[in-house]
Amino acid sequence: MDHHIEVFLKRLSYIALAIGTLTFLFLILEIPDTCVAPDSPPKPHLRFPKHSCDHHPRQHLPLHKKNKRLWSSATWQNQVRSFSHLFHSFYQIGLLHNHSKVLCVSAGAGHEVMALSHLGVDDVTGIELLDSPPLVSRADPHNLPFFDDVFDFGFSARLELALFPSRFAAEMERTVRPGGVCAVAVEECGDGEVKEIAGLFRNSRFLGAMNVTLTGLRMTRIIMRVKHSP
Repeated sequence: MDHHIEVFLKRLSYIALAIGTLTFLFLILEIPDTCVAPDSPPKPHLRFPKHSCDHHPRQHLPLHKKNKRLWSSATWQNQVRSFSHLFHSFYQIGLLHNHSKVLCVSAGAGHEVMALSHLGVDDVTGIELLDSPPLVSRADPHNLPFFDDVFDFGFSARLELALFPSRFAAEMERTVRPGGVCAVAVEECGDGEVKEIAGLFRNSRFLGAMNVTLTGLRMTRIIMRVKHSP
């Protein structure tokens, strides 16, 4: 009896082995359709992403369309509104006007440039190590490509990111005319830090500092007036 069971089990294992081998060979020989021709009927079971089969180059999105998409986002608009609120305070104390010639140093993607333009400032220049046309041009904040005394108002919200803060401040001062204003927004700080930052602007007179909220961050606004030459 045991002999018959043993024979039966051996035959069963041979059959299973044969079925497995045939299945394996079938899977090897079968070529799956990984790419589907455009005119072929849809096959829901195929989940391959389109870009894995599409050999055609992707359509290049023009710059103006990229900017339109970026500028219409809620994040962008909120940041522009935040800068507009900050600059409006400069209008209120008579330091900024529509006819002012403004320089935004390390302007990032250009939120502050757009904010100033929306407020009615006619002449705004934004510079950054990487350009973001048409709002921001490429230039080194430590070596500004402008003549002396060109601007009425210089602004930066990224002084703390400068590799050489004293050089950064000196270049802002150099390009702002005597009697003009240099203003920076830095991480919220106390009187000691404010004095240290204002001291970077060696040819300017400290006008005042105020804690503000900018783009959702608690910051300190520091204002200096460039001195007239002796």
